[in-house]
Amino acid sequence: MKRPLDALNKARGKNVLVVLKNGKQITGTLQALDIHLNLWLDNAELQDENKVIKLNTLLIRGDSIVYVSAE
Repeated sequence: MKRPLDALNKARGKNVLVVLKNGKQITGTLQALDIHLNLWLDNAELQDENKVIKLNTLLIRGDSIVYVSAE
């Protein structure tokens, strides 16, 4: 691996944790990404305080992401 995007490309089809700038956390299966770090997740869930909100398919804009952690 030479670039951080290479690591995310290897995480396709695996569960990831995405932390957003607003402090929210989203988990889901990484399906695709681009050079702007826009992420497409399936089976996405938003952890909001004491509840989990199911979002199914979700596109996250890359400039709202703090970090992504793969399985």
